[in-house]
Amino acid sequence: MKTVYQILLLVLIVVLSYLVFESIMNPIRFNNEKDKRYAKTINRLKDIRTAQLAYRSEHNKFTGSFDTLINFVKYDSFRVVRQIGSMDDSLAVAQGLVRRDTVTISVLDSLFKKGYPVDSLRLVPYTGGAQFELGAGELLTGSGLKIKVFEAKVHNDVLLKGLDRQLVVNENDLRKKLERFPGLQVGSLTQATNNAGNWE
Repeated sequence: MKTVYQILLLVLIVVLSYLVFESIMNPIRFNNEKDKRYAKTINRLKDIRTAQLAYRSEHNKFTGSFDTLINFVKYDSFRVVRQIGSMDDSLAVAQGLVRRDTVTISVLDSLFKKGYPVDSLRLVPYTGGAQFELGAGELLTGSGLKIKVFEAKVHNDVLLKGLDRQLVVNENDLRKKLERFPGLQVGSLTQATNNAGNWE
């Protein structure tokens, strides 16, 4: 009988050890996965911001359409003024050796690395095809100035889908306490943020 109790006790110790190990590892695994998803998503949001700023430089407004933004990046170009010679050189200026040329440069080639998957700009990484929410408009500042704004965001419910629900709820509660959007966002349609991300 003593041997049976020893075996049962050993099994109980193994089961309890496993449960304690899992209770410690679950939050660690969640945080590692969350950090990986956040890092990739932040990079994508930065790319969206870069594309939006380029779009505004050419069209004097932001766009609320990913189709328009992606089409702009793929097929449009910038006008760049190139100066030949130095304006600081008074002799070159006097002799007319300083001149300026306007050249066009592909948006895609100037903003992104070769082979960048522009069509995936709208897609949230690790979500199986979910898209960012994108909007654009005008905002009236406290000083009465109208400014062009845009916003691209993804909620934690989409970003952290498939992870432990209790941990996701706790993460959302933390974001709410900080009075921030419970997810990742760049720009804002309601506040003048200078196109900053909420992680910055």
